[in-house]
Amino acid sequence: MNLLQNYELFLISHLSFTIYFVPLQQNLRKKTKNMAKELKDLTKRADNYSQWYNDLVVKADLAEQSAVRGCMVIKPYGYAIWEKMQQQLDKMFKETGAQNAYFPLLIPKSFLSREAEHVEGFAKECAVVTHYRLKATDDKSGVVVDPAAKLEEELIIRPTSETIIWNTYKNWIQSWRDLPLMCNQWCNVMRWEMRTRPFLRTSEFLWQEGHTAHATREEAEEEAKKMLHVYAKFAEEWMAVPVLQGVKSETERFAGALDTYTIEAMMQDGKALQSGTSHFLGQNFAKAFEVTYLNKENKPEYVWATSWGVSTRLIGALIMTHSDDNGLVLPPRLAPTQVVIIPIATKPEQMELVNKEVQPIIEKLRAKGISVKFDDADNKRPGFKFADYELKGVPVRLVLGARDLENGTIEVMRRDTLEKETRSIEGIAEYVEQLLDEIQKNIFEKARKYRDERVYECDNYEEFKERVKDGGFFLCHWDGTAETEAQIKEETQATIRCVPFAYEQTPGTDMVSGKPAKYRVIIARSY
Repeated sequence: MNLLQNYELFLISHLSFTIYFVPLQQNLRKKTKNMAKELKDLTKRADNYSQWYNDLVVKADLAEQSAVRGCMVIKPYGYAIWEKMQQQLDKMFKETGAQNAYFPLLIPKSFLSREAEHVEGFAKECAVVTHYRLKATDDKSGVVVDPAAKLEEELIIRPTSETIIWNTYKNWIQSWRDLPLMCNQWCNVMRWEMRTRPFLRTSEFLWQEGHTAHATREEAEEEAKKMLHVYAKFAEEWMAVPVLQGVKSETERFAGALDTYTIEAMMQDGKALQSGTSHFLGQNFAKAFEVTYLNKENKPEYVWATSWGVSTRLIGALIMTHSDDNGLVLPPRLAPTQVVIIPIATKPEQMELVNKEVQPIIEKLRAKGISVKFDDADNKRPGFKFADYELKGVPVRLVLGARDLENGTIEVMRRDTLEKETRSIEGIAEYVEQLLDEIQKNIFEKARKYRDERVYECDNYEEFKERVKDGGFFLCHWDGTAETEAQIKEETQATIRCVPFAYEQTPGTDMVSGKPAKYRVIIARSY
């Protein structure tokens, strides 16, 4: 092969590479751009709030539907939020004197029969285990339930654990010296739901349930109210979700309780979300399971009880209270990643310089207890990363490029307002620390202002029926009867959320029945 032939071969091979490579680069840019656009392609809240929520749960990598109808898979990012909730709540519970324990998943059917109101309240939601073994089919193509393995007594997958816990407590409690007994467990429960929605209502969900036993009625009532205040404090100071505390009507009480206390949050569509409950159980479960103690006079008495719980529903509250059309907005205290740092570099030597500048920032932030992610992955373009972290609600984004290095600056973006600014690299860790506190306060105040502007006093039923369609909390006089409560629910799909503690109570006239009313209640449509 002569020199000319060699040169022609070189040209052909070089041209073919160029023709192939350039479109490939263009396609990659186009694909990445489209991926970023797709990430943010959420249904607008104003168009369809329900669909916006469902889109966001999936696109933000929080959860997805499982192969089991009515159940969900909580993905790592969603579970990381739950872990942070767990950690803080667990600390707060232990500060009250509660200790963690674990009780069985399966409950003998006879246990549920012992407390009449309790079994009536949960009977329609119970999943039942009837057999303990499978066997292969005759043709070995699958498995069937072995009819010879039928249980002597059916077992209920726990919808809640009062019955099995109180059956256990009767062996733990003998004397007044054993009281108070205060246990909490982190676990899953099963309540068979026909209409489900991720985090808000699923057949299986994660939660905690506290169960306490006390010597006196006063002590138990105080405990139930105290735990409600713990939930309210967590919701407002950690979730940045303003809540109204109050007591449920008799109809809305927990099955088997004498009183149910609740925290009610308002979502961006004006609907209420029950976000935590605490129950004064009286002596109902103690009598059902014969849980007595010898008092200081050596006389037997039934103990007094409480139970209290919050669930992964709190993640739903977090989403619907703060998030926007761009994705999640997470309070810094619960964000899995509080700060993300994204480098902008086109050459290896630039990336090396950026890395060198970033490492001290990371160390300073982590020393302050701030979670940081340095995303130097080269398989995604910066534009995609911006869209992804915005969608996932990371509170603060730092961007550092070659020009920033020259100027000694860094770009800072806060997720709550989407505002950007350029700051000096010097002192950036201290600034970010302050900024995270500011974001936490800002999203709480924004949510509180939104809620307060949508709490209405209303004394006219016809006016109420029209206005409640648009959402909001309505302070209305109620005559205290189940009949009036049922009528409101049937005609408006709204329910009495609670008798609120925050508002001064004055007697008046029920807007539905015209009968005298002792107090105002919060009425709203709810999830």
